[in-house]
Amino acid sequence: MLYSTGARLEFKDYYETLGVARDAPADDIKKAYRKLARKYHPDVSREPDAAARMAEINEANTVLSDPEKRAAYDQLGQHTPGQEFRPPPGWDAGFEFSEHGRGPGAAEFSDFFAEIFGRMGREGAHRRARSAEGAATYPGNDHHARILLDLEDSFAAPTRQITLRAPKLDAKGHVVLEERTLNVKIPRGIREGQAIRLAGQGEPGIGNGKAGDLLLEVQFRPHARLRAEGRDLHLTLPVAPWEAALGGAVPVDLPGGALNVRIPADAQADKQLRVRGKGLPADPPGDLYINLRIVAPPAATPKQKELYEALARETAFDPRREPAP
Repeated sequence: MLYSTGARLEFKDYYETLGVARDAPADDIKKAYRKLARKYHPDVSREPDAAARMAEINEANTVLSDPEKRAAYDQLGQHTPGQEFRPPPGWDAGFEFSEHGRGPGAAEFSDFFAEIFGRMGREGAHRRARSAEGAATYPGNDHHARILLDLEDSFAAPTRQITLRAPKLDAKGHVVLEERTLNVKIPRGIREGQAIRLAGQGEPGIGNGKAGDLLLEVQFRPHARLRAEGRDLHLTLPVAPWEAALGGAVPVDLPGGALNVRIPADAQADKQLRVRGKGLPADPPGDLYINLRIVAPPAATPKQKELYEALARETAFDPRREPAP
């Protein structure tokens, strides 16, 4: 997610707000906005809800008049206006956008806008310089994209083929996505939220201006067993009741190699173990945090039932009894 307020989000149909079709060209968006602005602008409108309607119209126009924001919004698909909505994880992965967002920032619009466009709404100004001959030179702005990696990539440091999509306006004013594929070397120990900088892969400069950079923000795909938190890894480890009661070494497979984790005797289900240096291979490396989950075997055979009955007779254990203070 880009920005999460935790509040209930309602989906906004910006096309419906402006009264245009989803495939409307840029000129139709502009005309619809101007028509509605003349009707609802608080300085001239007599409508009782003019200010609120104008805020909705401005928000819709900010999205649909910007090819980058419009392309990102279209990726969310069609939903019923007003229904509860959250963007799916990784929805914007591989979507390339520039640094020079247009229009007001996320704080001036709805929570829905901030959730989707909070990262894209910042303003990036072109830096200007002059060459020795006096000709104007404009360095290119940086571009940004979020990419999805496997957790194992932080250990293996492979070279990955990354395909990015950048929105453009075609000759008829429709938003189209241009693709490009890059071979990207993944740094060992990369963490979620860090950016891989590719020099000169951003916006081209003007004149003799230096091209901007491309910053690839890393997000990990969900892992079957592990969760990364900064440099640290978190793992829920299933153990048998006798492993928890008697203690001993339990093998654990990690992307960096297998290790034996020593379980202390009389370990409980809420016990957390810490293995130093076995998190992501950063500098310094992170730690591995293991939460135990005690799994009881079924009493599926007469012998297994007999063993459970013997255990019940030999112990006075009551899991529902409050522990002594």
